[in-house]
Amino acid sequence: MNIRGLLLGSVAALTAVSGARAADAVVVAEPEPMEYVRVCDVYGAGFYYIPGTETCLRVGGYMRYDIGVGKGDYGGLTDVRDKLDALNGDTKLNDTYYKRARAAIQLDARSETELGTLRAYMHLNFDWDSRRTANIVDEDTGEILQYGDSFAGGTTAKMNHAYIELGGFRVGKTDSMFTTLVNNLYAGDVIADDMLGGYGPWDTHQISYTYTGANGFSAAVALEEGTDDYTLDDYIPHVVVGAAYTQGWGGVSGVVGYDSVYEEWAGKVRLDVKATETINLWVMAGYGSDDNVTRSWYKTWGGNWAVWGGGSAKLNEKATFNVQASYFENEDVTVAANVAYELVPGLKITPEVTYFSAHTDDKVKIDDGVGGFLRFQRNF
Repeated sequence: MNIRGLLLGSVAALTAVSGARAADAVVVAEPEPMEYVRVCDVYGAGFYYIPGTETCLRVGGYMRYDIGVGKGDYGGLTDVRDKLDALNGDTKLNDTYYKRARAAIQLDARSETELGTLRAYMHLNFDWDSRRTANIVDEDTGEILQYGDSFAGGTTAKMNHAYIELGGFRVGKTDSMFTTLVNNLYAGDVIADDMLGGYGPWDTHQISYTYTGANGFSAAVALEEGTDDYTLDDYIPHVVVGAAYTQGWGGVSGVVGYDSVYEEWAGKVRLDVKATETINLWVMAGYGSDDNVTRSWYKTWGGNWAVWGGGSAKLNEKATFNVQASYFENEDVTVAANVAYELVPGLKITPEVTYFSAHTDDKVKIDDGVGGFLRFQRNF
């Protein structure tokens, strides 16, 4: 066989193979039209439709950085060991900064059903902070054998909220309705709003129902589990009932909680007044059936009764002044004031000054002091 014959044979073979493949060629279908993400404005800004569904989703959160100095719940770290002197066996105590970096993620999914709005909400915090280790104490005498050290490190995760709502029905983990009242009001717009026990408990499993009328009236009932020493020890839940009335001038609200573990109750009433277009004022009073602060899930203040008050004044387009004070029957006193300044849209810087005076249930003074807090927060 000569070279010419080989070439002709190869061409014939390649032609046959190409023809066979052409007969079996795959036809590529036209691409389906792309479904772009649609804005959902039914529930406010930031929601969009999940592609292929009628569910609206909002992804939000914030980044926060806190710096604390001085004394108190919202101050620095006090009475920590001097590490260099400790190497020589000496005991020297210092005060230093408290710092926290937080990343918060919030997911809010909503859709409409024949039974009302179906909602799932989640708020998750990731914190990396500095803290003070515990003192080493002699169990027999109570003498402090070694003071705590300053320590920074370790990321902690906390589920602040994780619940499902349908209409006015809610089930999941959230803040106690006794603390937030029926209309989700926290005490004030200061950072240190819950010093020395504050105005109610926080984390709890909850089953609740809230009725919201068209005239500004709302009412609610909640069954709660409590936490720590106040966690249910039988099948009888803690119970909270409350009501609120809100109008353009402000509003009034009240709530009562029953602790089924220690069989004690507590209640609060609150008045909000819109004094001017730029000034809002509020006052709140609480009373509990047991003056011992450790025997009630809902009464977190010292003594039977307590009062809180505060307000906010918009200074200009960027700055708002906030203040809050409280006084408990056991003579505990707290004061906090800040200026929240929006440096650019989405970034707020808040310097705050606090004062506290703490006492026992028998009105014996324990400690007092001044603290300072600086917060940077970028919301998204």
